[in-house]
Amino acid sequence: MVSPLILGLDADDTLWENQARFDTAQAKLRDLLSPWVEGKVVDETLLNIERNNVKLYGYGVKSFTLSSIQAAVELTNREITADLTTAIIESGWWIIKHPVEILPGVAETLKILSSNHQLLLITKGDPADQYKKINASGLSHYFRGIEVVQEKDPNTYLELLERHNVDVKDFVMVGNSVPSDILPILSIQGRAIHIPHHSTWGHEQVDESVVASFNFPVIESFSQLPDILATFSEN
Repeated sequence: MVSPLILGLDADDTLWENQARFDTAQAKLRDLLSPWVEGKVVDETLLNIERNNVKLYGYGVKSFTLSSIQAAVELTNREITADLTTAIIESGWWIIKHPVEILPGVAETLKILSSNHQLLLITKGDPADQYKKINASGLSHYFRGIEVVQEKDPNTYLELLERHNVDVKDFVMVGNSVPSDILPILSIQGRAIHIPHHSTWGHEQVDESVVASFNFPVIESFSQLPDILATFSEN
C-alpha cells in the first residue's frame, strides 16, 4: 500500500554533488586574485556580491560567474585583464560541463521511496542548468513532478503544493539546506528532514540560534530516509 506521504526532494547536494564544484572554482578565483588580496578577502567579497546578485540573476553557474567577475573588478581596482576574465569564465564552463555525480545511496533509495511514496523534485537555480543535470542524472522517472523555482520560500511551497493538489499535512520536504528546504516548510506547518552535506554555500547557512527553536530530524545519509519516514507514517 502506497503511503499518503508526498515527498519533496531537493536536488543539488541532496541527490548529486554540486557545491564542491563551486568550491573548486572559488579556490581558483582566490589563486587568480592572490597578487592583489588574501583569499579570505576574496571569499567575503564574493559572498556579499552573490547575496545581492541572486536578486537580479537568480541562482546557479551564470550568477556565480558574473559575481566572480564583479569581485575581480573590485578587488583588482579595475586592473582585471582579459586573460583573468577569461579564466573566470572558463571556471564557469568547467562547472557546467562537469558530469553529474550521484551521491552515495541515492539511486537505490529512490527506487525504494518511489514504491511507497509519490515524489516531487523541487530545486532552485537556472532552469537550463538544472534540467541539464536532471536529464543527465537518469533519475527523473522516479518523480511525479519536477519543479525548478526561483526561490524556496513559504509562498513558493504553498503555490506548488496547490498546483500538485497536495495537502501540506501530507507533505515532507527533504534537503541539505536549512533556510531553503527546512524552515520555509516548517513555517507553513509541514514537515521536513535535513540531510547535511559536507559543503554548504555561505548564502545557505543559518545561525544556530535560529535553528534551535525548530524541531526536525537530521539524518546522516540519503539511504536512511525509508526508516525515518516509516516513523512519520506511524504518527
